[in-house]
Amino acid sequence: MEVKITTENFESYRTGDKPLVVDLWATWCGPCRMVGPIISELANDYDGKIVVGKCDVEENDEIAAQFSVRNIPTILFFKDGKVVDKFVGATSKDVLDEKFKALL
Repeated sequence: MEVKITTENFESYRTGDKPLVVDLWATWCGPCRMVGPIISELANDYDGKIVVGKCDVEENDEIAAQFSVRNIPTILFFKDGKVVDKFVGATSKDVLDEKFKALL
């Protein structure tokens, strides 16, 4: 299950005891709408192992600015509170699944 990442709760998820994947997206973004269902599937596949969150950059621009996100979708992979990987653009489930596996 994915969680909604906001400016208010981001730090608690980032510094939590599980790896975190954050999908930075916007409602008007076509590629974001393509990647969204893949992220949801992976959130279910890795439930209990990785926290998966979606962050609307229109509502939470501070998070996008903090990580210099200029293009969306951008997917950030956190381990121990630090960004360990980043993916920009649309891609297949297989590519993202490999990145999820690398977090474990």
